[in-house]
Amino acid sequence: MTRTNDIALFQAVDIKKNYGSVTALHGANLTAKRGEVVALIGPSGSGKSTLLRCLNFLEKPSSGAVVLGGERFEAKDFAKPNRTARGRLIGLRRRVGMVFQSFNLWPHRTALENVMEGPLQVLGVSRAESKDRAQALLARVGLTQREHAYPSELSGGQQQRVAIARMLATDPEVLLFDEPTSALDPELVGEVLGVMQSLAQEGRTMLVVTHEIGFARDVADKVVFMTQGAIREEGTPEEVLHGTRSEALRSFLGRFRRNEVRA
Repeated sequence: MTRTNDIALFQAVDIKKNYGSVTALHGANLTAKRGEVVALIGPSGSGKSTLLRCLNFLEKPSSGAVVLGGERFEAKDFAKPNRTARGRLIGLRRRVGMVFQSFNLWPHRTALENVMEGPLQVLGVSRAESKDRAQALLARVGLTQREHAYPSELSGGQQQRVAIARMLATDPEVLLFDEPTSALDPELVGEVLGVMQSLAQEGRTMLVVTHEIGFARDVADKVVFMTQGAIREEGTPEEVLHGTRSEALRSFLGRFRRNEVRA
């Protein structure tokens, strides 16, 4: 891939996360350059989603820091945030969008209203401008004809595409995807991955927790393998997916290859 430049836009610095006596993250360090697509892979329970949620403080790290565009956000400053810290946290979340496994759409609002909410509430734009922006984004993800549908009237793939449009509505600098296809029926996965691939081609900075090894191989600039709460390998798709000497990673990838053969 040739989309990236050498500017480190987003960094996780020694991120640790404890749940009582259980350590979920053992000091993760990760860098995403501007325009880079980073795929995080690994077995369930390896800490991928926890790390992703720590990057915008939906999960508060036990220690460590996040750096976005040179601005450093220390975990200790947000343990019991004061007004200044809360304001900085809101600013971080405006700049770092996120798409979840389970869509998280407002069930009582239409697709259009779901996408309008961010510009209205977060950016403070007018209703007319918010509507124009939302309609353009729904067209962007192929849902022009479904803007007045409620989430219950949409397929899982359509709901996830609305969720992507909603994230894009506030124009974040970094896009986080937490297993965006894991809740979808197999026949709907492609429509969501297609939108994500087009975002990558636009030069968006993306961190994607995924079990879609084909996406990691074909779209990502960097692949990160995690297990037992730690980053074990990272590099280009060729280096990680085809050149690994790690028995843990070979075993993990072997499961997907066996599934492909059975399919």
